[in-house]
Amino acid sequence: MPDLRLDVRQLILLIGRAVDLVGVDDFYHGRRVGMIAVKLARHLGWTPKDRDFIYEAGLLHDCGVSTTREHHRLLGGIHWAGAQAHCEIGADRLASFAPLAAYAPVVRWHHTAWKDLPAVCPPEVALQANLIFLSDRIDVLAASRGADPTRPHRVEVVRDLLRYHRGQAFAPILVDAFQDLSLEPGFWGDLRSAEAIQAFQARTEDSATGPALDWAQFRAAAQLLQEIVDAKSTFTHEHSLGVARLARLIAERRGLAPVRCEKIEVAGLLHDLGKLQVPDELLEAPRPLTHLEFDTMRAHSFATLDLLRGVEGLEEITRWAASHHEKLDGSGYPFGLGATDLTEEARIVAVADIYQALAQNRPYRGPLEAPVILAMLRQMAATGSIDATLVEQLAEDPEAYHLAATGTSAFPTPASG
Repeated sequence: MPDLRLDVRQLILLIGRAVDLVGVDDFYHGRRVGMIAVKLARHLGWTPKDRDFIYEAGLLHDCGVSTTREHHRLLGGIHWAGAQAHCEIGADRLASFAPLAAYAPVVRWHHTAWKDLPAVCPPEVALQANLIFLSDRIDVLAASRGADPTRPHRVEVVRDLLRYHRGQAFAPILVDAFQDLSLEPGFWGDLRSAEAIQAFQARTEDSATGPALDWAQFRAAAQLLQEIVDAKSTFTHEHSLGVARLARLIAERRGLAPVRCEKIEVAGLLHDLGKLQVPDELLEAPRPLTHLEFDTMRAHSFATLDLLRGVEGLEEITRWAASHHEKLDGSGYPFGLGATDLTEEARIVAVADIYQALAQNRPYRGPLEAPVILAMLRQMAATGSIDATLVEQLAEDPEAYHLAATGTSAFPTPASG
């Protein structure tokens, strides 16, 4: 199996960074929430283990959010209609993945008022969830959308508002801790500084690690990330899943080793991670994009690379995933790689991505039929953009169109050895 060196804490950081991309022009919301929560927890005398847990819960708390529309709705006041929906989605995602299941109850209740938390919610979970709720609202009220949290007037508005909701939306003990800490200038200055946020994250990385993930667990985690990305739009629903299935089919038909096929499948699951930072209106535009809009769209390939690089053992998968818009003739992006730079695996993911996108509904057209798709792919191969051998292999495979055009979340059992 791949020599993967990834622990649970690193996975949480990866998920947190990915979810923060949904902010589009503010990539630190989750990390600020985690930082605020840790500072309040430390003030209350929580143990280092409990502080680590609440930081990780802060990173994961919005894993039920994929769209910029939903993200903007989250930047309102204390309460709003429909707030619970993303809590339920995120909790269900975490509950389905055993290494992160412990965070699911906190995520499920992180927008429930203190006075409304149900009896089935254990006291410890209730306080953790309410701390994330409070930290989330502090960040939204003080630091989101480019607000300056160091301005005295804004500080007083936030202090007064949260004092008003003491005992109702928020636990008194948490509000009192915030009132104390909010008198410290450094509390607000850190929220404004990307360097401070990154330094705080680096310190927490150094101070705690989680259990190591094996390959099967990471493969399941990749599917969790795929679900977050594919929920970005109804037009991308199960796109990454379809690319993964189709890429694996191509790899298997070409006789690649089972482990190689699995790695290609995972590259397909992860290839569009960077698309989380693309505004919804671009993904759903029923017209050609302007040059500036297309540049914004193109940036998603590099964002995928930026998210995944640095994970030991994932180097090949990262290259294949981030290269899905490169072309054999050097006309692709983000790096303009050519035929000599693109491995067979990268070529497979690229062809699977194009095929699946053409078989899927888009705002400017309906799904295309297999003969039309193949004609388009053959034209691309003739001009030197994609691998002609892979195109002809798809043309001869009766399963290809079915895998690209229909959705299923079932995956083959991981190979052993």
